[in-house]
Amino acid sequence: MPSFGPSVLAYTDDVADRRDASDGFSRFGAYLGYNAGLLHEDGAPLSAREFAFAAWQIATGPVMAPGYVRVRPDLHSLTLVSHGEDMDQVAVRIDVPLRHHQLAARPDHRLSDWQRDVWATDGDFTALTEPRPTGRNELLVTASLLLPVPGHLLVTPTAAEPGREMTAQAKNAVTALAAWTNNHAHLVNDLLAGAWR
Repeated sequence: MPSFGPSVLAYTDDVADRRDASDGFSRFGAYLGYNAGLLHEDGAPLSAREFAFAAWQIATGPVMAPGYVRVRPDLHSLTLVSHGEDMDQVAVRIDVPLRHHQLAARPDHRLSDWQRDVWATDGDFTALTEPRPTGRNELLVTASLLLPVPGHLLVTPTAAEPGREMTAQAKNAVTALAAWTNNHAHLVNDLLAGAWR
């Protein structure tokens, strides 16, 4: 089974997908069926770009929890957004919370910072959450990386209705997007003070 590491920001979990499938085939496929309205345009198959958005949305939380795509807990989010002049290009958006000690200039020590969430840990990666209210001012810094996705990575569906064919295509789509994200893990590592270089 894959696991998170310095070069793994996201991965698809096929073992859990089959193991936890109510139909014995794919839990993700079942969620595609539950969200069939997102997977066609008036009965016609979606474009590759639209399919990427729909498949990623369904494969991740909060739609699937846990998701078919697992995201490293120290990242606040890993989503798809429209990017480009005409909003016609797909980009991966990674929101990375940064603690004060990771900044080039440390702010006033009286400002509260992100706190570790010990209940949301996976190996060396722990989620950061807002501090408990103390009446102090807070400075919560998040960096957002936008990674334009090349068009050749997007999968054009051949069907408008969920089924085994669409499930395979949706799995290919989100697996390619997760791999593209992982190819840029060094950018996240640089933001996190090079801890994993």
